[in-house]
Amino acid sequence: MKRGLRSIQQASDEFTEAVRWYEKRRPGLGGEFFDAVCATMALIEARPEIGTVVGFNVLNRRALVPRFPYQVVYRLTPSEIVIVAVGHLKRRPAYWRNRP
Repeated sequence: MKRGLRSIQQASDEFTEAVRWYEKRRPGLGGEFFDAVCATMALIEARPEIGTVVGFNVLNRRALVPRFPYQVVYRLTPSEIVIVAVGHLKRRPAYWRNRP
């Protein structure tokens, strides 16, 4: 059974903010970041167990975004994959753990 992919609002907001930040740094870089995160999410959707387990809960996983210092943190449930964070690797580690 294929699980659906859903993103919580905080993760969507982080993603949007990061795209804007990269686009301000260099025109076109925001689009490249967007594509890299979308490709990572597609890989997660196709192969949910691909991510590295984070923390003590084996349902919490992360996948690194190629070319960028970002991770997509997600939680596996029986029916869906929930994106809980699109976070920078060097800022506020584990800030997302209390998210639903």
